[in-house]
Amino acid sequence: MAFIIAEIGQAHEGSLGIALSYIRVLAEAGVDAVKFQVHIAEAESSEFEPFRVEFSQQDKTRFDYWKRMEFTEKEWRILKNECDKNKVEFLASPFSNTAVDLLERLGVTQYKIGSGEVNNFLLLQKIAETGKPVILSSGMSSFNELDDTVKFLKEKKVAYSILQCTTAYPTKPEEFGLNVIAELKNRYNVTIGFSDHSAKVETCIAAFALGASILEFHAVFSRKSFGPDATSSLEIEEIKALVNAIKNIELARSNPVDKSENSKFASLKDIFEKSLAVNRDLKEGHVIQFEDLEAKKPKGFGIPASGFEKVIGKKIKQDLKQWNFLQEEDLK
Repeated sequence: MAFIIAEIGQAHEGSLGIALSYIRVLAEAGVDAVKFQVHIAEAESSEFEPFRVEFSQQDKTRFDYWKRMEFTEKEWRILKNECDKNKVEFLASPFSNTAVDLLERLGVTQYKIGSGEVNNFLLLQKIAETGKPVILSSGMSSFNELDDTVKFLKEKKVAYSILQCTTAYPTKPEEFGLNVIAELKNRYNVTIGFSDHSAKVETCIAAFALGASILEFHAVFSRKSFGPDATSSLEIEEIKALVNAIKNIELARSNPVDKSENSKFASLKDIFEKSLAVNRDLKEGHVIQFEDLEAKKPKGFGIPASGFEKVIGKKIKQDLKQWNFLQEEDLK
């Protein structure tokens, strides 16, 4: 079964009301979890942090942006309760130890580790002390770096899964790294998923077909909206289509077809399969050649088309008109 995560991230623009509306529509779309990012500016950033994307005309520094994006603990609890009410998991990526303390007070069941935090062993130690599982996004990590993080988590007895991810916004098809899904699975033998920034429905569908059982993507009401992730996100109707596609694929996988047994197609085979006929007027004694034959529907009105080789070289006992079905009794 796929675990589908829709990330609101910063799409709420610091508005509690917008964040609540995202939870409701994403729950209706059928996702399993709604993910936020918990940024506490003083704990994780400084005035020296540069913008990843120069998009904001109201924030002098990225520190200012994170400050504007913050919710109070009371507001976070409202968001968590709204997720519970709508029967979707409240999932979050902490970017500081202080954020972990906040999420523990909210009662999260697991943690998502953003690509930039995979080597933040201070944060990982803090999370390890909670005893809760983590989902690692591997966007900026080499295999060697992931090996170090996995070793750390194993030593701390932390359950983990890994997402193939490319930190590019939006991600181009040649950057998806779909091949890495199998490589991660073979290397670490844990649950593997895919974190997408392509803004394309087919990317997660392909990832799921290739073995990813956790699917994560950014959600936005419109890709024309404000924010650094808008152009890399899926819109709500696209998310509905994606969820439906994944459910259909899951249904197909849980109902394997026995290709060795086709009795249920017997009536259709009678309609669609064909019988041999002659494609021209033929005189008695004519020796049947390949060029004399055609196959016509339905099956059962002459020699089956599959048996054409056994009639070639045989003489006919009587005249045959063009398009007559060829019967066994017509042959000497």
